[in-house]
Amino acid sequence: MKDILEEIVAYKRMEVEEQKKRCAIDEICRLLEKKTLEARSLKSALENSDSGIIAEFKRRSPSKGWINEFADVKQVAQHYEANGAAALSVLSDKHFFGGTAHDVETALSATHIPVLRKEFIVDEYQVYETKLLGANAILLIAAAISKEECRRFTKIAEELQLEVLLELHDEKETEYITSHSLIGINNRNLGTFATHVEKSFQMARVLPKEALWISESGISSPTMVSTLREAGYRGFLIGENFMKTADPGASLGVFLSELKEDF
Repeated sequence: MKDILEEIVAYKRMEVEEQKKRCAIDEICRLLEKKTLEARSLKSALENSDSGIIAEFKRRSPSKGWINEFADVKQVAQHYEANGAAALSVLSDKHFFGGTAHDVETALSATHIPVLRKEFIVDEYQVYETKLLGANAILLIAAAISKEECRRFTKIAEELQLEVLLELHDEKETEYITSHSLIGINNRNLGTFATHVEKSFQMARVLPKEALWISESGISSPTMVSTLREAGYRGFLIGENFMKTADPGASLGVFLSELKEDF
C-alpha cells in the first residue's frame, strides 16, 4: 500500500527547494522586519471558548479527492467566525489539498479569530514563511520530521512568537514533546489516511496534563465532542464534516446548537 505521508513529505522537500530559489530565506527575514502582525492566541481562544471548535477550510484531500472545489475562503472563514468557531485552520498545500498560502492571508484579513496554518512543515524555511503570511500558529507533525527538526523548528517558531501545535498519532511520538503547550492527536493515520477517533482516547493516558489537548480528524457529531471533552480535550479540529456541505458556516452553527444541548 502506498504511504501517503511519505509521498507528501518527499514532494514538500522538493517544493521548498524550488521556493528558496524564488525567494531566499534572508529575503523573508528582511520582509518580516518591516511587517507588523496582529497577535491572536490559539491557546487563549480555546481556553476561553465554550465549544473549542477549530473550523477547517479544506478543498480536497488525498484520500477523498475534491470535497468542496470551488469554496471561497473569505466567505467560509467569515461564516465560520459568525457561527461560533473559536479558531480557524487553513490548508495551504496546493498539490494534495487544493489550498494556497494566499488562503491563509485571506482568512486572516477576513476574520478576527486565530488562524492555524495547516501545512506539512519539513524545513525551517516554512516556519519563517508562516510568520510572513501572518498566521498565528503553525502545525508540526511528528511523523513528518525528526525529533531534532521538531526541536529546531519549535525554537524558531517561539522566537517568531508563533504558537506551535505539535501533532502526534502514537505513544512513541510523545518523545517529541518539549516546551509544547498545544498538543494535537490526529485520529487519522497519515500513512493510510484511515481514521479512528478511538486514537484520541488511547493517547489521553500518556499526554502531559499541563498541555492543552486538541483532537483532530474524524469528529462527526456533537456527542463525540462532549465525550472527548470528558476525556480531557479542549480543542476539536473539524473540517470535512463542514466543508462537504453547501454552507460550511451554517453547518457549524447547527453543530454548535446541538452541542449546547449536550452540555
